Amino acid sequence: MSITKYDVEHIANLARIRIDTADIEQYTLDLARILELFQQMDSMDVKDKEPLAHPQDIELRLRNDEVTEPEMRQKLQSVAPSIHQGLYSVPQIIE
Repeated sequence: MSITKYDVEHIANLARIRIDTADIEQYTLDLARILELFQQMDSMDVKDKEPLAHPQDIELRLRNDEVTEPEMRQKLQSVAPSIHQGLYSVPQIIE
């Protein structure tokens, strides 16, 4: 698939980005290379390949889901100017 100057300008417009006219030629070449890579990847035979959940074959070391911090809600809210039913009250800014 070939990319034209018009294609690059159209893509930039859709993406709402401004590019210099001097850079359009380089963008055209770069996008053509990316699409060529996609075509190469698309031609690969992957029928017998299983999809990967992660590119590296590792197991994550997970910690136990335990509460390790002491309850400090009352202490933290004691210095707040206004509390209502355990929540911080703030002035209304949007009507």
